[in-house]
Amino acid sequence: MEVINAIGRRKSSVARVYLSEGTGKITINKKDLTEYFPSAILQYVVKQPLNLLEVAEKYDIKVNLDGGGFTGQSQALRLAIARALVKVNEEDKKALKDQGFLTRDSREVERKKPGRPKARRRFQFSKR
Repeated sequence: MEVINAIGRRKSSVARVYLSEGTGKITINKKDLTEYFPSAILQYVVKQPLNLLEVAEKYDIKVNLDGGGFTGQSQALRLAIARALVKVNEEDKKALKDQGFLTRDSREVERKKPGRPKARRRFQFSKR
């Protein structure tokens, strides 16, 4: 099997995934998964598509992660892994789609408007 690549995005995070046959090792920016995401919840989020299809020990995953915070990065990585698994086996698409792992969360930060402290927040109104 050749190396399969996929991309996942969330907020301002971009995850580029390279999936190949192996022993289940996940390397993110040349660090181990547990080192990059110390939180067990974020590790769980990243492994969700692999655990759903029960292929966690079947593939080695090399990841380039860029931008955003740790939550956005973990969710971008989940999307990228799910897309790569669909490229490997097209029959897995329905199971991943039903769980919502193939849906790109399109919510982005709204820009700050001039004359306001934040995007929608206004300064306190004073009648007198």
